[in-house]
Amino acid sequence: MNTTPDTTPDTMPTTAPAPTIWPGLQANDAPALIDFLVGTVGFLRTAVYEDGDRVAHAQLDWPEGGGVMLGSYDPSAPEGTCGTPGTAGAYVVTDRVDELYERLVAAGVRVTTEIEDKPYGSREFGILDPEGNRWSFGTYRGEPRPGAAS
Repeated sequence: MNTTPDTTPDTMPTTAPAPTIWPGLQANDAPALIDFLVGTVGFLRTAVYEDGDRVAHAQLDWPEGGGVMLGSYDPSAPEGTCGTPGTAGAYVVTDRVDELYERLVAAGVRVTTEIEDKPYGSREFGILDPEGNRWSFGTYRGEPRPGAAS
């Protein structure tokens, strides 16, 4: 059985295990946040379900695995069901951290943490999206799970 993921010509995986944790964001201007995350950062627009002028649900996938879900903020939603826009944070793993950093800086994205090598072996940087959410991008994939084969 071949367990090597399918790849595109630039060697990015096109298949990965399905994520089981999805960060969720609420946005005052969900269409603009989707445009930023897709057009500027590089997420893939997988699904966007609209309800009138609101985004009821959107799924944006990261090309290297994982993704986020987001929707339009509804201040009338029951307390505790929606996060306030601009209060989320996420760490996104990428093998192309330098390339992504250069592209985002060139696009004028607000950098909160300059790119640097960390003592735990990661190379990473941070930005803010137009809603004020914090995004970190880096090479750190986490530590092996206890008992996992190496």
